[in-house]
Amino acid sequence: MRELLVRAISGLIYISVIIGSILYSKESFYLVFYLLMLLCLYELKIMIKLSYKWTFIIATLLYFRFANLPILDFKYFHFFLIISIFIPFIYQLFKSKISLTSSKLGHYFLALAYIVIPFTLLTQIPFINTTYHPKIIIGVFILIWISDTFAYIVGSTLGRTKLYEKVSPNKTVEGALGGLVAAIIGSYFISKYVTSLSLTNWIVIASIVVVFGILGDLIESKFKREAGVKDSSNFIPGHGGFLDRLDSVIFAAPFVYVYLHII
Repeated sequence: MRELLVRAISGLIYISVIIGSILYSKESFYLVFYLLMLLCLYELKIMIKLSYKWTFIIATLLYFRFANLPILDFKYFHFFLIISIFIPFIYQLFKSKISLTSSKLGHYFLALAYIVIPFTLLTQIPFINTTYHPKIIIGVFILIWISDTFAYIVGSTLGRTKLYEKVSPNKTVEGALGGLVAAIIGSYFISKYVTSLSLTNWIVIASIVVVFGILGDLIESKFKREAGVKDSSNFIPGHGGFLDRLDSVIFAAPFVYVYLHII
């Protein structure tokens, strides 16, 4: 009972911080998600023994540049960005007994591709024609939370067919389908309140976040399995780490961005 209460309270605080930062201002949205990105990077560092220093520097440069904030919006930004990206190559080149194909260098780019780039694209999702629409990104999170909740309920009660037992033995096909149906139904109600996007768009976004969210969850499960850990950290009591909570949206964000801003 006490564990359930702790889980409920920490979950409520987590959701309140996410929604509150998005609604308060675009600056608070950028700042909170920057901190979340760093926390996710730190948890990944623990799991794969990531070299954190250079990843932290380049993550900060990329994030604030693409967040359209004036902090790093200066004339020679791209020059410094290119130099900072290639410094690790130069470092590895002259470090004794280390090859350019070392696992550390691979981990460095893995961190950029798996966490940093998705977070930079996530911050662009709520901007339509340069106007900040906070309810759009809240809608994306709500769809993920609906999907996760109903996937767990359906999977634990009706689940029989394993989705990918080798990586995540508790996930089932029935649970995944239950999450998808619930998210599509949820998209109908979201479209009534967030009218900046049509119902069709919300249904497509729901499908994207469910499908790619499941893939993101499986990928993180594989990282944890290879690292021999149950959770990415214990930062959120009863829920594990921030990477555990954000793995779905991290992997889905680039595809939502592509749909909204390119397709």
